Amino acid sequence: MFGKKQNNKITYGIVGMGRFGRALTEELAASGSELIVLDRDEDKIRELRELTENAYVVKNLDRKSLQETGIQNCDVAVVCIGEQIDTSILTTLNLVSLGIPKVIAKATSGEHGIILEKLGAEVVYPERDMAVRLASRLETARELDIIQLSEKINITKMQVPDRIVGRSVVEVDLRSRFGLNIIAVENGGIVTEHIRPDYIFRSEDTLFLVGSKDGLLKMNQWAAAAR
Repeated sequence: MFGKKQNNKITYGIVGMGRFGRALTEELAASGSELIVLDRDEDKIRELRELTENAYVVKNLDRKSLQETGIQNCDVAVVCIGEQIDTSILTTLNLVSLGIPKVIAKATSGEHGIILEKLGAEVVYPERDMAVRLASRLETARELDIIQLSEKINITKMQVPDRIVGRSVVEVDLRSRFGLNIIAVENGGIVTEHIRPDYIFRSEDTLFLVGSKDGLLKMNQWAAAAR
């Protein structure tokens, strides 16, 4: 049985070892998180015992069976059951009723998500979110070379726009215009990392910028409007 934590680490309970649950378990285990994982499939649980000793085969996800594993001692519980909607809903209800501080549940449709929210869970839509991110990356890639570090932080490499050639960093002021910071400029194979406010942009410059995706796109549109 999974007991109460002995340190300040956040403990996670993950129910359902499909592709989403397995990937989540592996990522959290790699970060050193304390985990308890549950599934009906003995083979899946046997494999996951290499990642956590708290891996249990649970045939019935009723309140009593869940409580016997000690999952109620977790800080966060994640229900990774999607296809079996009735099981997903019942498991979410039971975990919320056990008093776990945060219960996150995977939803496969809007209707499914609404029910889970009403039960008190935070809802995620893995397939939809992945599709949205992919579409955004594909659309953005047509215009900019962007590396996404997080939802709000992106790094892009772009050729200096013609409309700022011959102007200084402080004059163009990309930070106030678009919320972008210049982290480096490359010219002739030489990379300059410390860009002074009086730096004058040259036609052969390649800019390395950091900021939000919206800011990067707005700058790109602003530059294109002057062509």
